[in-house]
Amino acid sequence: MDIQAGIRAAMLLSVLGAGISTWVGLNQIRAARNLPFYRMRRRKIGSGWRLLVSGLVLGIVSLWLGKYGEPVLYRYIPVTPTVQPTPTIAFTSTITLTPTITLTPTITETPSVSDTPTITPEPHIPLAIEVLFDSVITPDPSAVFSPLQFSTKMENFQAVSPSTYFVNPIGRFFAVYSYANMLPGVQVTELWYRDGELVHYFTSPWDGVSGGLSFAVCNFTLCNGWQPGEYQLQIFVGEEWKVVGIFILEGEPLTATPTLTPSLTPLPTETPEP
Repeated sequence: MDIQAGIRAAMLLSVLGAGISTWVGLNQIRAARNLPFYRMRRRKIGSGWRLLVSGLVLGIVSLWLGKYGEPVLYRYIPVTPTVQPTPTIAFTSTITLTPTITLTPTITETPSVSDTPTITPEPHIPLAIEVLFDSVITPDPSAVFSPLQFSTKMENFQAVSPSTYFVNPIGRFFAVYSYANMLPGVQVTELWYRDGELVHYFTSPWDGVSGGLSFAVCNFTLCNGWQPGEYQLQIFVGEEWKVVGIFILEGEPLTATPTLTPSLTPLPTETPEP
């Protein structure tokens, strides 16, 4: 069970306990009114009120868990990124029959995927952005980031309906991630690319805690009007890149529609001939 599932289970148990305590407390107070003995009636009413208070406390606990439970746990429990499996190349064997007098078949293995290596450039920070660094803190080499989750909406540091394919019109994009082993004040840089061209960047000293949830954001104005294409977000700690995310945007973005403002032009007046 992960942290998110554990928080939800605790919220469900708190709500269930609050409902049971409230229901039992009300029944005891209602039943105590019919008792003829004063001490028994007072004891039963006191027990009912204690159950009502317990139900109220459990309700407050469930609300607190829903709003602050995950961020608090992420401060004390380090987040470990999920390791994605590496795809392997499968070879398909084909049988080639060579006609001979004895009709002896020979087997020739033909790989279905050619092993031609391609050079992939490693992400790096442009020199014009690197000269803007103002942090003197050395990054922790063990700092880790989880894969990026892209979405147009975010609630409580959680991406709503994350995806890698979007269609215009779009206002803002959020890239939500978890992190661990970060040092306050270390330089963090975000680079937004469209089809290999840099459209927006953000670099600043880290103002968060050592572990938890965070996000990167870019809006319509900063990211050049969200033109269709393949977008890539690269996040660096110091000069070392930590995570890269890619998403596809299709469709034409919204454009401003000009409005006509009528103006009054005075009509010519006739001048009487002398």
